[in-house]
Amino acid sequence: MGNSKKDSVFVQEMHRNWNTFKSLHGKARLGFVWDYYKWRIIVISFCIITICTFANMLYEGQQPRRLRACVVLNTEDDCSRWFDKFTEELTSDGKPGKVDINLDQPFDYDNKYYYVQEIEVMTTISSMCMDIAICGKDMYSYLLALNACMPLDKALSGSLADYLADNKKLVYDTANLQQDKNGNVNLEDGIDGYYAVDLSGTEFYNLYNQTEEEEEPLYAVIISNTEHLEDCEKLLMALIEP
Repeated sequence: MGNSKKDSVFVQEMHRNWNTFKSLHGKARLGFVWDYYKWRIIVISFCIITICTFANMLYEGQQPRRLRACVVLNTEDDCSRWFDKFTEELTSDGKPGKVDINLDQPFDYDNKYYYVQEIEVMTTISSMCMDIAICGKDMYSYLLALNACMPLDKALSGSLADYLADNKKLVYDTANLQQDKNGNVNLEDGIDGYYAVDLSGTEFYNLYNQTEEEEEPLYAVIISNTEHLEDCEKLLMALIEP
């Protein structure tokens, strides 16, 4: 009996609200609905937005990608137009797959939250969401420590590797050097090789990496676990061409 009585009160309340709603007009109806059901509307709207967001993320994650680049300049210059043009030229061949250019990922050891930036980079690489990075010395040194840089003299096509070597654009470094819990580095763990392309003197460098202070280096690094080496090479050639 308790339940039926409770239901009858609920039904009566619904009838009363419905009759009140019918007696109103225009904006008054909307105000009535909002006053009585705003928390339900907010909760339902939040659930719908959350479901749609995750569904879109899942959908985007399933879409084929042909190149994912991370660009971290030493300046605040906007190089989006340069990459828009490159993306248009790259995709003109009609091959499937999107081109993702991340221009918003910071990396600066002078920032007290640099460890958060390290985690973001590590996560991006481990999830295979980064094929190539254009970055300054801080991010380059971290990529070296992760041993995430592809040895360019061995991985690139012969003509491109020879061109970079002849023009002294290949950067020789040591990868896999990490500090232990005591802050010590074991040099025997180091792996020597050519891991980056020096972009200094290129048109891209002159357009987007000029600072009023001393010149900061800018590198192009291909990530070792990339599945899109051919398109990485095309980006490299676009960066270094006169």
